[in-house]
Amino acid sequence: MSSISPQVTLANWLQWPQLRSSFQHVSELVPTAVIDRGADLPWFPDGWSANGGPGPALRAERVLVPTGAAMERVALDELLDETQTDAFVVLHRGRALHEEYQHGMGQKTAHLAMSVSKSVTASAVGAVIDAGLLPIDAEVAELVGEFRGTGMEGATVRDVLDMRTGTREEITTLELQRAYYANVQWAPASERVADENSRAHFWRMRQARPHGGDFEYRSTLTCVLAMLAEHATGLSFPEVMSTYLWSRIGAEHAAAITLDRDGHALADIGLCCTVRDLARLGEVLRRDGTGPFGGRVLSQAWVADTLTGSPGQLAAFRERGMTYLPMPTAYYRNQWWVARGRTPGQRDGIYFALGIHGQLLMIHEAAEVVIAKFSSWPQTWDDAMAQRTIRGCIDLAERIAQN
Repeated sequence: MSSISPQVTLANWLQWPQLRSSFQHVSELVPTAVIDRGADLPWFPDGWSANGGPGPALRAERVLVPTGAAMERVALDELLDETQTDAFVVLHRGRALHEEYQHGMGQKTAHLAMSVSKSVTASAVGAVIDAGLLPIDAEVAELVGEFRGTGMEGATVRDVLDMRTGTREEITTLELQRAYYANVQWAPASERVADENSRAHFWRMRQARPHGGDFEYRSTLTCVLAMLAEHATGLSFPEVMSTYLWSRIGAEHAAAITLDRDGHALADIGLCCTVRDLARLGEVLRRDGTGPFGGRVLSQAWVADTLTGSPGQLAAFRERGMTYLPMPTAYYRNQWWVARGRTPGQRDGIYFALGIHGQLLMIHEAAEVVIAKFSSWPQTWDDAMAQRTIRGCIDLAERIAQN
């Protein structure tokens, strides 16, 4: 396995072009914990083996994507190249259709998932909830007493899952972001705030509006979710991820998650895994939470809840969520971006895990398609590139289903 480029340092690893190499070698830069895959044999969909897959079979497909106010068809290879794709996998009905790697990636290479981590974290927490260990309607401050007297008091686990707490985001300036990255060991210690870790700002959170109201995207809430899972299970969060999720999905490789200087896992942005294993998780979800060998990973009720939402979910998303997913049917539920919920009585939802610099997992139920994509965009978030990717993946899935 190749090592990280000597030009990459802790001071520049999140910058272009260094991130193209660093995202594939995070454990060489930042302390990480292993998320064990368990002792079971890995699951290989039809068309995959331990040493190969179907190759880039779909590159000539033409997909419909937005260009300004209009829509145009472009070849998939053009879209993948334009969006700086490092790895791309497509499954249809559990069969591998397409697999390709660029920029030094390979099928055994772990890649930083960025905020795709949030959706994976929430899936592990969903399994903890399914096990009866974490009541979804319980108040956070009743479960973890340190939250009493903070802005989280009165918020429920459900509010945290849907990012509908009324708390303000505390990391609001470039200086605070730099300090946070230093505290979580993603940047040199010179930027660090003394005696802080990734959870110190939890106790400074203040309430700005009612809990259970509007959606607002805040990474802090995923880390709160991880803490709740730790308290519920008595396990560290990497152990929670392994026990309740990664060891059940037929993963081929252990994953990793970055740690702050006190050993807390960055559940919001720190997951590193192979693209195949990310696609395996997507396939489990497409199967309504059923594992590859018939065991239950997540309940059908959990998946249905993600794709049904609650009254007011669309309206809660409208003001702050449409920036990321500008679709009239879109909402945020269980830390997944839902492009379209289920029609009553149908399995026709479309939902995404999304991360900066172009990380993506999509489950398209009606088309029976899962797409996993790792990328290395120069920008953290490019609206045009994001929408072309999202719409292109939806259209590709629907074209596959028609063939």
